[in-house]
Order: sequence, then structure tokens, then C-alpha cells
Amino acid sequence: MRKIALEEHFTTPELAGKYVARPTQSDALFADIERRLVDFDALRLETMDQAGIELMVLSVTTPGVQGVADTAEAIRLARSANDFLAREVQKRPGRYAGFAHLAMQEARAAAAELERAVRDLGFRGALINGQTNGHYLDEDRYAPFWECVQELGVPVYLHPGNMADSPAMFAHRPELGGPIWAWTAETAAHALRLVLGGTFTRFPGAKVILGHMGETLPFLLWRLDSRRQFDLGEALAPDALPSAIIRRNIAVTTSGVCDAAPLVAALQALGDDNVMFSVDYPYEDAQVAARFIETAPIGEATRAKVCHGNAERLLGL
Repeated sequence: MRKIALEEHFTTPELAGKYVARPTQSDALFADIERRLVDFDALRLETMDQAGIELMVLSVTTPGVQGVADTAEAIRLARSANDFLAREVQKRPGRYAGFAHLAMQEARAAAAELERAVRDLGFRGALINGQTNGHYLDEDRYAPFWECVQELGVPVYLHPGNMADSPAMFAHRPELGGPIWAWTAETAAHALRLVLGGTFTRFPGAKVILGHMGETLPFLLWRLDSRRQFDLGEALAPDALPSAIIRRNIAVTTSGVCDAAPLVAALQALGDDNVMFSVDYPYEDAQVAARFIETAPIGEATRAKVCHGNAERLLGL
């Protein structure tokens, strides 16, 4: 089964080192990640071929410019990263595609860069590495950005990044502060801000992608509906329930979760049009991810949608 993978990372010479998160204590593992992040040739292509991945949609690894304090510098670095990626995609357009890297420090600049990346560079959407200097995408300041997203008809991949601050619950337990848990909690909360804050009501055509089998949200839909109505003290219309908004405006990928139980649950919760294959390269093993999706206990028509069909439709591939 041919595969398209959507959460697959790289970095640029300018971003390497300073704006690349280190999610492991192992020097050897991180050294291998660093060499794979800057490679677009033998290492990456061999991995793709071994896993049967026809196309990788590439994106700047976390935090990228979301970790830059100076707005002008963030805008410059984002534009440079997109130009860098466009050159690599042009070398192998049958194997690589791109998600735009955006400086969300300034919403109008981010919208302009997204439009340039989609219309001029041929990118398929954007990937944003979480909050930007403590600001989240449901805030009013980002209305110009969401207007552009809706007009272009491209998805926004909401990818994990570090929390803006460190809750007391993580004190003296640094292992909780990264991908083991904090990145999931941060990204799920960020997505719920969009759902509960009215972003998808104002911009109903906006589509967001969550990795890691939906950052736990597909498994909480009933409770989200129950507690939101309890919180308001009133019943919501069916299409205004959090579960309805999530099913309508959010798709998920399998990145970093090679487990049949959550895959089946996500398909049941969201429908087979809203789940897509991904690896999370180079942080996860592409062959493990490929074996997982090829042997998962799902029907062949559903497997085809997950492996490539849904990505083709959503990204216009």
C-alpha cells in the first residue's frame, strides 16, 4: 500500500542547533536525529523506500521560529526556511511536498507568507509548532490569518511545542515536560481553545490537523460534550457540540502512535475520512510505522484512505 506521510521534519542551517528541540537524554539518539533533519538525500529517501512512503510532506521541526522572540527576525527566518524547502521540493517533486513555516508573531505577515508559500511555492498548507511567545491561535489577533487559511482552502497542522510556562505539576519531573506528556497536553488544550473559543464558528472552512492520533481528543468526545453543556447549563444544538466541531474541522494523523487500539478508536470517533498516516520522522521509525498501518485490523478500503486517499483529498495532491 503506497503511503503519504504528513508529519515529517527537517531543519535549515540557520535554525539548526538554536531552534531544534531536544526530546531525548541520549546523545547518540539526538546526534542521529540532527543528521537526519538536515538530510534530503540518501538517508531520507532510503527510509521512505523501505517503508513504502511515496511522498513526504516536510515541515520545520519544533520549535522553529515559534521560539524566536524578535518578530522581524522570526519573519525573516520563516521566509528563508520556506525558500530553502521549496528548493529541495523542486529537486524531487514526486517525493517531497511542503508545509509552510510561519512567524505567528505577526498575524498579517503570517497570512502573507502562507499565501506566498501556497500560490508561489506550491506548498500544501502550514505547520505551526504550538504557541508563539505565549499567544494561541484562537486569539482575535489571528483573525487575518484564519481568513487567509479559509480563502486558500489549505489545512493547518497544529504541531506540539513547548509550554509557555511550567506548571507546578511538572516540578522535579523534567521527563514530563516534553513529548511524554506536556506536548500532548499543550497541543490538545491549544486545539480545544480553537473549538471552544469560536474560531471554527467564525471560519467554518478552516481545517486543522493534529498528530499523535489526535492528542487524546478523539477519545474524549462524549465527555467534552457532557461537560461543555454542564458548564453552560444548557443544551447545545447538535452541530454546536464540541464533538461535532472536532469531526467537522479537525483531522488527525497516526504520527508517533503505532498501536491498533487507538487507531480503531480514532476511526470510530472521527470517521474514516479524518484519519491519515504519518511517521514523525526522524523521531520515530518509519518501518515500524509502516508495518503498523499495513497490519492494523481495519478494512482495505479504510486502509487506503488512511495511507494516502485522505491526504490526497485534504491537501489537493
